Amino acid sequence: MTARYHTLPRLLAAAMAALLSGTACCTESPVPAAPNGITLPENYRDWRVIASSHRVDNNTLRVILGNDTAIEAARSGSTNPWPDGSILGKLVWKDASHAQWEQAVVPGAFVHAEFMLKDSRKYPATGGWGYARWKGMDQEPYGADAAFVQECHGCHMPMKDNDFVFTRPAAIP
Repeated sequence: MTARYHTLPRLLAAAMAALLSGTACCTESPVPAAPNGITLPENYRDWRVIASSHRVDNNTLRVILGNDTAIEAARSGSTNPWPDGSILGKLVWKDASHAQWEQAVVPGAFVHAEFMLKDSRKYPATGGWGYARWKGMDQEPYGADAAFVQECHGCHMPMKDNDFVFTRPAAIP
């Protein structure tokens, strides 16, 4: 074989190694952090469900997820206050109708993912909670700057006596 034919298998092997190692030029980039520095929690798609909700004012379905700390608190009824280390995630979709079952409301277009991180020492000005939101399927960070959390916290103020959390963990037999 000529040198030209020996080079092709080496190039293919190098390309495969780069793809498998995740260092190829076209790998997916991480989601940018929220303006306040909070990053999208790793593996949130694998978290367990705490509750669901339906907002009739804006026609959205919501599934509230929790990390292990939040799940343990929800299952034991220890949510007022939620323990430090709890992370609540809310995934939001527009309402849609099921094509074969008109009476069913199902998830339509994805709206956003939002998270509350409990850390009483890090976030004392907002009741011990850090807030972050990413919009759409592209997961664009919400907010022009870090001050966006005042909007979040202001919305949660009516729930001050419930540790600023609207979610009621669903009862599971």
